[in-house]
Amino acid sequence: MTWGTELWDQFENLDKHTQWGIDFLERYAKFVKERLEIEQTYAKQLRNLVKKYCPKRSKDDEPRFSSCMSFYSILNELNDYAGQREVVAEEMGHNVYGELMRYSQDLKSERKHHLQEGRKAQQYLDQCWKHMDNSKKKFERECKEAEKSQISYDRLDNDINATKSEVEKAKSQLYLRTHSADESKNEYAAQLQNFNGEQWKHFNVAIPQIFKNLQDMDERRTVKLGETYRNFAEVERRVVPIISKCLEGMVTAAKAVDQRKDSGIVVESFKSGFEPPGDFPFEDYSQNLSRTGSDNTISTPKNEGVVKPDPKHSISKAAKNKLWLFGKKPKAPSLEDFSHLPPEQRRKRLQARIDELSKELQKEVDQRDALNKMKDVYEKNPQMGDPQSLQPKISETMCNMEKLRSEIHKNESWLSEVEGKVSTRGDRRPSADVNHHTPHGRESPEGSYTDDPSQEHRSPPHQPDPRQAHQPDPRQAHQPDEFDDEFDNDDPLPVLGHCKALYSFDGQNEGTLLMKEDDVLYIIEEDKGDGWTRARKQSGEEGYVPTSYVEIAMEKNSKGS
Repeated sequence: MTWGTELWDQFENLDKHTQWGIDFLERYAKFVKERLEIEQTYAKQLRNLVKKYCPKRSKDDEPRFSSCMSFYSILNELNDYAGQREVVAEEMGHNVYGELMRYSQDLKSERKHHLQEGRKAQQYLDQCWKHMDNSKKKFERECKEAEKSQISYDRLDNDINATKSEVEKAKSQLYLRTHSADESKNEYAAQLQNFNGEQWKHFNVAIPQIFKNLQDMDERRTVKLGETYRNFAEVERRVVPIISKCLEGMVTAAKAVDQRKDSGIVVESFKSGFEPPGDFPFEDYSQNLSRTGSDNTISTPKNEGVVKPDPKHSISKAAKNKLWLFGKKPKAPSLEDFSHLPPEQRRKRLQARIDELSKELQKEVDQRDALNKMKDVYEKNPQMGDPQSLQPKISETMCNMEKLRSEIHKNESWLSEVEGKVSTRGDRRPSADVNHHTPHGRESPEGSYTDDPSQEHRSPPHQPDPRQAHQPDPRQAHQPDEFDDEFDNDDPLPVLGHCKALYSFDGQNEGTLLMKEDDVLYIIEEDKGDGWTRARKQSGEEGYVPTSYVEIAMEKNSKGS
């Protein structure tokens, strides 16, 4: 079925229909535009949401819990998901909306052209009809005039009173009118034939062709709408596999949550390294009271009920501060050596600082090597540059290297306190602010230093044991009252340095401190010449140890204090 044959007389309706088709196409284009704007807004809101909940701190400061890492993975996948929504919006704008708007403009131009052709054909047919109608009316008028002339001639010809001249004049008039009527008849016949021919061409050639063009245009519009409908779906279907991968990534992140791993990280993050407090002995202050024996009085044996205070169990201020079980932890000032932190946390912080300083040192070493190479090139090729111009930078780099080495060594010394080891790395230069007395031996896996790899203890067989020599008595240098007064002081003494036990000491005398070989202690009072050094354990216990039994490293800023 074609419009040209079936709708030959529906020009106005086809005009309206084709206009409706273009309007419908533009309405669908508007729908696509609003749809892609929704996608753009959705993607933007998703990105803002991801940005809002992304960690503001650096990755090193972020917790390493699997639940946190999984959440950050989900945020990354959601960010990729938002990117796919942006792809959908972009392709809808280009492949659907933009294409529809371009095609709409083309349709409008084509429709206008076809309608103009139809109107021209109609105008031409109307013109032919007017010419034919005018010739018809003229023929009708001429015939009526000829009839009148015929009647007038017949009347005069039958009138006996009419003169011959009047009859001849009427005859001549009749002839003229008849001749004009014949000419009008011929013209009307010609115009009628021409109109009929043009009318046939109009309704059988021109209009069918124009209507066929309009029909083709409208069918192409319908096909284009179907294509854009499909593209509208294909745009989103193309990103479905990628979106599925994003969702699979979220599921994988959810499966990666490990409660045991997170619990282990909590232990690793907050473990202090302190030992739980032990039992405190009973101190009987009633031993000097005189009691009379009775059934209601329990007498304490003279030697059994008296419990002698043990300095190892003396409660110092430092020991009391370890009892943070459910109370608020007291704030300690941040120190350079992190001694305000628990041992395990201090070890981690020191190790992290050493790693950072080592990276900086490696950068300085690389820069020094590069400058030296450049200096060699300048020396071999003076035209390329002055070698002496690099010397200030080389000197500055060397100075930075020395500073970094000193800082690394200092932090390694503090780290050895926590780990119970003394660093003996040969590539580290001794720092000026640490008295480091490391014996020239190897470091065993247990942290003890020996001259022989087969030895595991500090004292080799050929080294005399100082425990067989004379040991100074701390009671001769310090009175017990002095010990008690010092231990009862609420404010703990500041740390002056640290020391490592070379030998075990039983600490049986009052005011002394029990220590084992390789124990690391804090020095809180230097040897005053009596052979004893006051030290503190990491657990907070304080007391005196023989100076000759320990290897001491004092802090520079604490000496002489």
